[in-house]
Amino acid sequence: MTPIAFALILTGVLLNAAAQLLLKAGTNAVGQFDFHLSNLLPVGMKIAFQPYIMGGMACYAVSLVVWIMALSRVPVSIAYPMLSIGYVVNAIIAHYWFGEALAMQKMLGIGFIVIGVVLVAKS
Repeated sequence: MTPIAFALILTGVLLNAAAQLLLKAGTNAVGQFDFHLSNLLPVGMKIAFQPYIMGGMACYAVSLVVWIMALSRVPVSIAYPMLSIGYVVNAIIAHYWFGEALAMQKMLGIGFIVIGVVLVAKS
């Protein structure tokens, strides 16, 4: 894998991870809700104009373009498993940003993911 291809994959994965984190921050700001026909417009507008959600959608859009560029250079059997790096990033950042638990069992799973990504990247 060339350095450019790796940079594209990593950028796409990190943008995707950032999108998830921003969407979570946005839903935390909006709060829990149920969609009903009666509240579709007010809740929809609240979600649509929530800055974190807008940022998350922008990260998704950019990550899609970057990911397409990466797939043009790397076999999907190598690129796709790299998406699991996003889980590692999200678990760690969610622990600090949202106070989500990062128990030993989760840390062990993250370790297995990292080992798997390294093995796939070296193939």
